Amino acid sequence: MNGDAKVTVIQPRHGLAGIDFGELWRYRELLGFFVARDIKVKYKQTYIGVAWAVLQPLITMIVFTLFFGRLAKMPSEGLPYPVFSFIGLLPWTYFATALQFSSTSLVANSQMVKKIYFPRALLPASSAVAALLDLAIAMVFLVVLLAWYGMVPSGRIVWLPFFILLAFITALGCGLWLAAINVKYRDVQFTMPFLIQIWLFVTPVVYPSSIVPANLRFILGLNPMAAVVEGFRWALANSPFPPAGMMAASVAVSLLALVGGAVYFHTMEKEFADVV
Repeated sequence: MNGDAKVTVIQPRHGLAGIDFGELWRYRELLGFFVARDIKVKYKQTYIGVAWAVLQPLITMIVFTLFFGRLAKMPSEGLPYPVFSFIGLLPWTYFATALQFSSTSLVANSQMVKKIYFPRALLPASSAVAALLDLAIAMVFLVVLLAWYGMVPSGRIVWLPFFILLAFITALGCGLWLAAINVKYRDVQFTMPFLIQIWLFVTPVVYPSSIVPANLRFILGLNPMAAVVEGFRWALANSPFPPAGMMAASVAVSLLALVGGAVYFHTMEKEFADVV
């Protein structure tokens, strides 16, 4: 053997170092295809099509206004309760939709996962991106609702993209976790409706975070959607800014969910084709 010969040892990389972000970028057109397909499949053969993006939060707003606004007299920080609840439902409905579809994305596309190579993370990511269309459509109705009550957003609205990004990061991070777990344990798809329902009521959608004792608001902030919902109200309806501790906790948990979800998804990815 030649003494000058070099031996290259190839070892698997773990953690974030093992994720090929360049590959994800090279497959960006496939992500666009998945997003367009998800949107078409979602509204295929529906009579009113994308109007469901408005009807779902609208009907929920009416129910919440009746029971929580009028009967329970829930405080709304000086806002008309329909506006208060609808703004809270905007990011929440986006998150719930993205989580529901991303968690089952691998199993729903099992044949593709078995036969074709592509970065599997594109599937849950496409669900999180596609759900943004529903959010955008519902935002149009919000403009009408604000005009009805004679309300005009202030300059704070420039911060709205930050809270949308925070909602997206949270949905994608949780979606990566649940999609990977659902491949091995199909119980996830059965627990999702219950999980989303419980998560709704620990998020300040029907109530403001101000009714939570000050010493417990940091704990409320461990729910990343708490700061998103409160941030939407602050940016769109001039509500008080979310407590700094709650906001910091929510942002930190969102980022941890994304990083942890990406690492766990990458760790389990090699088993998807065999198990799904």
